[in-house]
Amino acid sequence: MNLIIEQGNTMLKMAVFDDDQMVAFSFTDNRESAHILDFIKSYRPDQGIMSSVIDRDESLIKSLQAELAFFLWFDERVTLPVKIAYETVHTLGKDRIAAVIGAYVLQPAKNVLVIDAGTALTYEMLEASGIYKGGTISPGMTTRFRALNRFTQQLPLVSENGETPLIGTNTENAIRAGVVNGITFEMDGYIDAIKAKYDDVVVYLTGGHAFYFEKRLKNHIFAAPKLTLIGLNRILKDHAKKD
Repeated sequence: MNLIIEQGNTMLKMAVFDDDQMVAFSFTDNRESAHILDFIKSYRPDQGIMSSVIDRDESLIKSLQAELAFFLWFDERVTLPVKIAYETVHTLGKDRIAAVIGAYVLQPAKNVLVIDAGTALTYEMLEASGIYKGGTISPGMTTRFRALNRFTQQLPLVSENGETPLIGTNTENAIRAGVVNGITFEMDGYIDAIKAKYDDVVVYLTGGHAFYFEKRLKNHIFAAPKLTLIGLNRILKDHAKKD
């Protein structure tokens, strides 16, 4: 059984896989090691991998190494099933490449665009040849709402919940219309541009707001909020076989 841990900017996700089948999933904003160790005790995985976009917690790593027969910390030294054409591999977010590998697992030998709608909004391009070309990074939905509130004196903090008109008629729904419609138009525009460049592109939408935007897009996409976990499981399987 494989333990998969993904530490994002705001949430920690954990899953247990039996080969390629996810049998357990949990998420929390609690980064305490005790929470993770309780999850391990519930499912008794024998090997695991951890990916993080924040600083490495050495005490947690030692605990995981003690609990698991095999543990892999995902960093730039880990070999991957795809070729990376990104110029600064050491700065490439592990969540970004894990999502790409998840899409590679689900759609091998296909041109794939992965959109991750989380704290940041990222776009990743994987060619059918297995070459990861790179992508883009912009603020995610919650980040945009918070930025408007923080960097102005008059604008309130608004959430995605509520009326989202095309043309706002009050400050609250004008902010929501600007952020939500702006991201929707951005996603559709980027998908259209990629489709003009690549044939038969498969588009995956992942991240915490995947289902929120799925119904708003005019383009056909696959919503896969656990795509990074699938990718991390594949990386773990490849390395556990070698050891």
